[in-house]
Amino acid sequence: MLSDPDGRSIGYLRLSLTKACAMRCRYCRPAGLKNEVEQGVLTPLEIENLVRHLAEHHGLKKVRLTGGDPSSRKDLIEVIEAVRRVDQIQDLAMTTHGLTLAKHAQEYYDAGVRRLNISLDTLDADRFADLTGVNGLSKVLEGIDTAQTVGFDTIKINSVVVKGQNERDLQSLVRFGARKNIVVRFIELMPMGPLAGVWGERYVSEAVMKKEIWKIVLHDELIEQGHDAARCYRCELDDGSVATVGFITPMSCNFCEACNRVRIASDGSIYPCLMGEPRGSVMDALRPVFDGKKLDALLLESLSQKQSEHPHDGFVVMTHIGV
Repeated sequence: MLSDPDGRSIGYLRLSLTKACAMRCRYCRPAGLKNEVEQGVLTPLEIENLVRHLAEHHGLKKVRLTGGDPSSRKDLIEVIEAVRRVDQIQDLAMTTHGLTLAKHAQEYYDAGVRRLNISLDTLDADRFADLTGVNGLSKVLEGIDTAQTVGFDTIKINSVVVKGQNERDLQSLVRFGARKNIVVRFIELMPMGPLAGVWGERYVSEAVMKKEIWKIVLHDELIEQGHDAARCYRCELDDGSVATVGFITPMSCNFCEACNRVRIASDGSIYPCLMGEPRGSVMDALRPVFDGKKLDALLLESLSQKQSEHPHDGFVVMTHIGV
C-alpha cells in the first residue's frame, strides 16, 4: 500500500472529474469564473486503468467521485461503470450538488454508486439562492427524496457554515436530518477560494456550531470516528426525534493524523493534501499508453512531499478539486 513520510497508508482516492459546476457557491467558486470546455481530462478508460492499478498493487478499496460537480460530465455513467469494473473497489461514493438527482439517481445507483454526499447549506429558498447563485432548493430536496427511494446505502448532507450567511440554519438542518434519517455534517470554512481574504470574519468554529445546535439536543453520544473526516454524534432532540450530527473541523481540530487519502484532479494533477499545492501529475503514466511503473514513481514522489499537517491557507479553488 502507498504511504507518506509519516507512515499514513493511502487507501482512499478522491477523484475530481471536472471543474464545472452549475452552482456558484460563495465560498467555493470565484465570481465571474465560467464553465469552459475542458481539454485533456481523464477519460473513463484512463480512470479505470488508474483505479485498477491502485487496487491491484496498492490495496485501494475506496473511491469518491467529486468535482466541480460530477454531474457536469456527460460521460459520468461511463466513469462510474469503469470504476465499478474494478472488483477490489468495495466503496464507490459520489459528492454532488443534487440539482439533477431526481432525474439521474437511479442511473447512478444502477451504474454502481452506493453512497452519496449532497451539498445543502440551508433550507431557506432565498438564502439558498444567495449562497449558490441558483434558485434550486426545491430540486435538491426532490433529489434527496428520490435518492432515498432508490435505496443508496448512505446519504449524507454536507453544510459549509459561513458567518452572516447560514449560521442561523443549523437547527433546521439537524431537524431535517432527523426527519429524513440522513446524517447532517457541518463543515468549518477553510481559508481558500473566494472568501480566503475575509476568512477570519466569516469563519464559524465547531464550538460555536455546537453551542447553537445543542440548544435542541437533550442527549448526545459520540460515535467512533476512525478515518472519517467527521466527528459524529447520535443526538436525541427536544421533540423526541434522533439525529446524527457531524462536524468536519479542518481549522479548529484537524484530522491530519488519520488522513488516508490522495486527491487527483480531472487534469491528472496530484494533491497529497486538499489545502496544499499540486505535486506532479499522473498524465504521463496514463497516456499515450498506461505505464504502471511510471505511475508508482509519480505517486511516490508526490506523496513524499505530503506534510504532517495541512497548511493554514489553501492553495486551490475548491471547485477544481472537491472536498
